[in-house]
Amino acid sequence: MQLLRLLWRVVLGGLGILALSVAAAAAEAPYVTEGLCGGLPRIPVTTTPEVCVGLVASGFKFPRGILPLDGGDLLVVDMGGWTPRRGSLWLLKKAGSGYERRRLLDKLDRPHGLALGRDGRIYLGTVGRVVRFEVSDPKGTLHEVIGGKSGVPALPATGRHPLVNMVFGNDGSLYVNVGSASDNCEDARRKPPDPGQPCAEAEGDAPRGAIRRYEMRWPEGNVTAWKTYASGLRNSMALAVHPISGLLLQGENSRDNIHRRIPGMESDEGLPHDELNLIEDGARYGWPYCYDDGKPSPEYPAARCTDFRAPLVLLPAHAAPLGMTYYSGSLLPPELRDTSSRKSIAPPVKAAALIIGYHGYRATGHRVVAFQVDANGLPTGKVTDLVWGWDAGDGRAMGAPTDVKVGADGAIYITEDRNGTVLRIAPQ
Repeated sequence: MQLLRLLWRVVLGGLGILALSVAAAAAEAPYVTEGLCGGLPRIPVTTTPEVCVGLVASGFKFPRGILPLDGGDLLVVDMGGWTPRRGSLWLLKKAGSGYERRRLLDKLDRPHGLALGRDGRIYLGTVGRVVRFEVSDPKGTLHEVIGGKSGVPALPATGRHPLVNMVFGNDGSLYVNVGSASDNCEDARRKPPDPGQPCAEAEGDAPRGAIRRYEMRWPEGNVTAWKTYASGLRNSMALAVHPISGLLLQGENSRDNIHRRIPGMESDEGLPHDELNLIEDGARYGWPYCYDDGKPSPEYPAARCTDFRAPLVLLPAHAAPLGMTYYSGSLLPPELRDTSSRKSIAPPVKAAALIIGYHGYRATGHRVVAFQVDANGLPTGKVTDLVWGWDAGDGRAMGAPTDVKVGADGAIYITEDRNGTVLRIAPQ
């Protein structure tokens, strides 16, 4: 029987298909699972009493973007690591108590972001470009939207932060992050910048450390124009648009190694804070000249930080927000569910919370949190841990949530790249 199962997996693997039952998912997982969560193996993490975390699938190399589809299927990006052209795209198709895993695309260059367009097609970000396709025929319908042969200039593909994440605005425009090439404008030999000169990569019409806005023509899904929408943002891997107000929020992955530039500081565990920013057209947000709530960077001690937009919220240092989405279901704790009594210029939206996955390996990371927001989608200050205690030890593996998306079933789906898993936050 064991041999037959092995042969069956080999046959399916050759076809790019792998059937994953609940038992198989648990057996392959890096977690010692405990019982069930919504019919899936439950992983041993601490959660708010209303929810638990179930294991959807394991065995991925470096899962990043996720996109739940109608009917319960999931699209999952496997970046494959940091070596170019080892990435792939997978369909997890609901099948009984588990999922059938099917490879749709391979040899992708460090793919990351996934988004659903107004045309019903899937938009995928790889290093230097954005492509689109139809789930029914990914290879046959693959078309370049940004970069490649699209006629639209390619995205920057060099430096520390070449990965592409994106989100569609309520008007159909596409917002794309352009990560910085450096940590804080040092050169390739780690020499700090000249404090008397602007940082070259952060300036000009097409700066690094920015968010671009692409105007789209629908239903064709083609770019008609683009511009730098906001700048001074080191790495905008977490992006979310509120479904009613249309406000764009960004989770900023702030700089590293600030202790190397500040005499007497022994570590950078507390500085600088990561940030949650409200992104507005033409605004500048301070990187690399300032950090936190208007403090000059040690490389630019004379910077006028009042010239830059301050963050909405200072997040924990090195939390590393990578996935972010608005949630409007009934899954969350009661205090996060109802915004109908809150004052706002926008129509009331029930259960409006902002869910963020903290990817970081320090104590501030490896967790999922929910911010209470007003009816416009702006955080009101209250933050609740949904998943924490995601540390290594006693049969547990440290977690590293990457993308966070909401399914049609109201559950929250997560990719987690340290252990190669796909997870589902569901009601207890």
